[in-house]
Amino acid sequence: MKKTALVLALILILTGSMYPPSIFAQEEASRFAEMKKSAPKVFIDFEHGDLDYIRTEIPFVNFVRDRKEADVHVLVTTQDTGSGGTEYTIAFIGQGSCAAINSTLIYASSKTDTEEEIRRGYVSILKMGLLPYASRTPIRDLLTISFEEKVKPTDVVDNWKFWVFSLSVGGEFDRESQTKSDSIDFSFTANKITPEMKLRMGLATRYEKDEFKYEEETIRSNSDSADFAGVFVKSLGEHWSAGLALTMSSSTYNNYRFKMIPAPAIEYDVFPYSQSTRRQLRFLYKIEYEFVKYREMTIYDKTRENLLGHSLSATLEIKEPWGSISSSLEGSHYFHDFNFNRLAFFTELSFRIVKGLDFNIDGRFERIRDQLALPAGGASREDILLQRRELRTDYELGFEISLSYTFGSIFSNVVNPRFGSLGTLRHY
Repeated sequence: MKKTALVLALILILTGSMYPPSIFAQEEASRFAEMKKSAPKVFIDFEHGDLDYIRTEIPFVNFVRDRKEADVHVLVTTQDTGSGGTEYTIAFIGQGSCAAINSTLIYASSKTDTEEEIRRGYVSILKMGLLPYASRTPIRDLLTISFEEKVKPTDVVDNWKFWVFSLSVGGEFDRESQTKSDSIDFSFTANKITPEMKLRMGLATRYEKDEFKYEEETIRSNSDSADFAGVFVKSLGEHWSAGLALTMSSSTYNNYRFKMIPAPAIEYDVFPYSQSTRRQLRFLYKIEYEFVKYREMTIYDKTRENLLGHSLSATLEIKEPWGSISSSLEGSHYFHDFNFNRLAFFTELSFRIVKGLDFNIDGRFERIRDQLALPAGGASREDILLQRRELRTDYELGFEISLSYTFGSIFSNVVNPRFGSLGTLRHY
């Protein structure tokens, strides 16, 4: 028996040395690598997502850098929720052999969620959406599906009745040998949003004080402002909504001691509101009645006045695989004199021209003919240099264009966080 046991032990030792554990691990790794070659190629279009985390947590697909190389284009768009969180609309757009497979899933985070909880949440949804594509390839043999029971939203009692509040207080104090600068800020918001209605209210105040010494002269300048904005909107179906907006303000910069504008409004969206994270074409019409008291007499010899005006705006927002566009055109005027009017245009465009090449445009233009609050005494040198007073102007214009080009390997599966961002260009 002893001899037999020794012989068996010797055989086990010899076979173990002939086939060490590393060989089995290498074979398993080789098998996975072979399957991974045929796994779906995925392009993630997610502006604020943690792409390194996504690549690490979803190893059963191949992430590529160019959407034209992908079998699946994942487009993630976001919008704020009534609770102060974020709703992520995740569109899975099949391409090539997967063109027939398309779906849209939604993940909603709460305001109190940590960054880790948020990214775990949207990665979980990404995994679900990518399964139909992975199931068409051999890598499906390595996947399993589990079920985790969770509390239903209807099982939760909301003691706050959907109200969300936010309070912020801050200050900044800077000192140098020749300058002093102090500022204090306060803001408070209260929001209640449901599918049937939206109620938003916000209050903000700011006080600034600056002092500069130049040779024997000391220049002092103060400014303060207070603003309230509120809006109530009632849903009238998938395309229409109506509501009332109210703004009140006081500002040394704009020469307002007190200004209040109630404004009933109505809006029409060409696309259903349920598609708002992907596309919108909204037309908003407002009638505005202004009650104004000025700090100083204006260039039109007014210390107070009541004004009636209206405005019409059109806003287009589209996010598609070829890029995105967000543009708004708004016109307004006062009824007592049509010469007092304003026309404003804002746009942000991003086009994917060819593989890896993007063309971006940002621009704004305002034709200004409604500066009724300009003070008769004009602005002092200090006000001009420190931008403490609004100045007469016929227009405001800003424009920026840029090209971005990315080249190299189309695959971007590897994540290596060592040394952080050291060696990369700042602000990019």
